[in-house]
Amino acid sequence: MKPQFSTAIVIALVVALFPTAGFSAEPSSPEKKSTKGDASTKAAASAKARGPSKTETRVKSQDEVGREEEVRSSGKLEEATFGSGCFWCSEAVFQRIRGVESVVPGYSGGHVKNPTYQQVCTKTTGHAEVVHITYDSRVVSYKELLEVFWKSHDPTKLNKQGIDKGPQYRSVIFYHNDEQQELAEYYKKELDKEHIFSHKIVTEIAPFKEFYPAEDYHQNYFNNNPSEEYCQTIIGPKVNKIKRVFKDKLK
Repeated sequence: MKPQFSTAIVIALVVALFPTAGFSAEPSSPEKKSTKGDASTKAAASAKARGPSKTETRVKSQDEVGREEEVRSSGKLEEATFGSGCFWCSEAVFQRIRGVESVVPGYSGGHVKNPTYQQVCTKTTGHAEVVHITYDSRVVSYKELLEVFWKSHDPTKLNKQGIDKGPQYRSVIFYHNDEQQELAEYYKKELDKEHIFSHKIVTEIAPFKEFYPAEDYHQNYFNNNPSEEYCQTIIGPKVNKIKRVFKDKLK
């Protein structure tokens, strides 16, 4: 059964979320940047390909552990899986949304078991870089997570987000149940119908099958490596935008 929303409500929602048609969440394309901007962006891409220069692990506080146990015992903890380009970006965005209990970067949608980052980068595994989210549905709904998903990347780009190119960076929603499928398909259709983006949405909507967590050094990357070139050039601006747009949904 499709979600029941009147046309007026849908239009109000999409206009509120995307006040300007032709929205693009990507940084300006290299050809529109100055020479200095080109060098910085290329350096960021090179740094991402090499991997991080350091690894840190964030230890959860007793309050956080207690909170997670409380949510799990309530039976209100649900899952969502999204691919919206580099999983470092997606992780940093969803970590800041109130009601999101955990965000784990990893791989999904492919045919290779337990893939490594290097294998996924060959573009032959079928996997996408994704984030696997657990959230408290009493605090944040799946519909609200979809709003963050649509707004935090450009879903009209096929296998590309900013400087990151390849099928592993595709826009994709892996739904965990019928309700998630219906909501994802419904809003994708409505956003196209209202021409919120200047081009047609190419986001893949597919059933969730398996998720493989990425290597430890990919976890909590933005928080652990704020001074890295890629974090400052690519991730930081996205996080700042989410803070402005969804300030009422932040932790």
